[in-house]
Amino acid sequence: MKTILKGGRVLLADGRFVDNCPVLWENDTILAVGDACAAYTADRTLDATGYTVIPGMIDAHTHGRAGYDFSTATVEQMREMKKDYARGGVTAVFATLASGTTEEWNQAIAAIQEVGYEGIHLEGNFLNVKKRGAHPERLLVAPDADVLEGYLKQIHVPCHISAAYELDADGSFAARAVQYGATLALAHTMATAEEARLAISRGVTAFSHLYNAMPALHHREGGAVCVALLGEGYGELIADGMHICPDMVALAYRCLGTEKAVLITDSMEATGCPDGEYSIAGQPVLVKDGRAVTLDGALAGSTLNLWNGVQNLMQFAGASFGDAVLCATRNPARMLGVEDRLGSIAAGMRADLLLVNEAQMEIADVYACGERVEA
Repeated sequence: MKTILKGGRVLLADGRFVDNCPVLWENDTILAVGDACAAYTADRTLDATGYTVIPGMIDAHTHGRAGYDFSTATVEQMREMKKDYARGGVTAVFATLASGTTEEWNQAIAAIQEVGYEGIHLEGNFLNVKKRGAHPERLLVAPDADVLEGYLKQIHVPCHISAAYELDADGSFAARAVQYGATLALAHTMATAEEARLAISRGVTAFSHLYNAMPALHHREGGAVCVALLGEGYGELIADGMHICPDMVALAYRCLGTEKAVLITDSMEATGCPDGEYSIAGQPVLVKDGRAVTLDGALAGSTLNLWNGVQNLMQFAGASFGDAVLCATRNPARMLGVEDRLGSIAAGMRADLLLVNEAQMEIADVYACGERVEA
């Protein structure tokens, strides 16, 4: 069935807004945008007059929400999570696994793919113990290409791998990841600027939750943070005002710009839930006033909704609405290597669309894979 959405103000991938721009899709794929829609006859017409139409958001780095964690959730719980993400405007998710045992990761990888998440983000095990954050020390190991391949052979969706690549002495870990088509991010790292650049030469294209779990920016050794701010890769930002203060969000955005800044949540299972006792990958977490910490006081993910991250980027960094949206749609798609299908409103892209009341910054309707998501 062909559906046409008329009357909306549509955000295109180049950052332009086009007024009264029709969007036509069939099943889950956009067929035409703008004047090209005239070549088709629609079976269903939807009215978007008065709304701004933007792509569905992509969360590249999220451990869970709605009371569940990707590392431990059942298939049915993951289905509930998928619906909850979509209700909040996140129509594509790279389900993120924190450090875990081989059995835990194998079970989670199978469940994530059964439910149909868009990708898997491995953020664990291959991290620097000196910047472990909420990851249990007992689970951390040196990057091992053969161990990694054991997981990659099971993964049949796009994969993103965050690791401390300065520990990949001979580059074999990164090489194996690239061989399997994965995208790479430097994370939980003690890398110097030189080591960060070496990792980039081996295939790293992003910096996982920039600033967090990295040495602080210093005038004698800029480290991974400096390399990221110089625009040598995508920089993930948790714009919740807790992980990064507003001024540092503004600094990163000014350096990265609208091409390299990527909004993420790093959300954990308490997202969308009341304060209380939770866990991340099986480790106890206390949530108070929306701040999630382990029992020893380390930040343990966030309770941020990505839509709030968009609004916070506007507030903290002065980003325009359109540019902030690109940081939650087009940019993560490019970072993850899925820009041919997700993150933009154009012919051939998946029909993931949000109708937004821009004046009130409210999401009025969500279409995921061409179908309206029930509130």
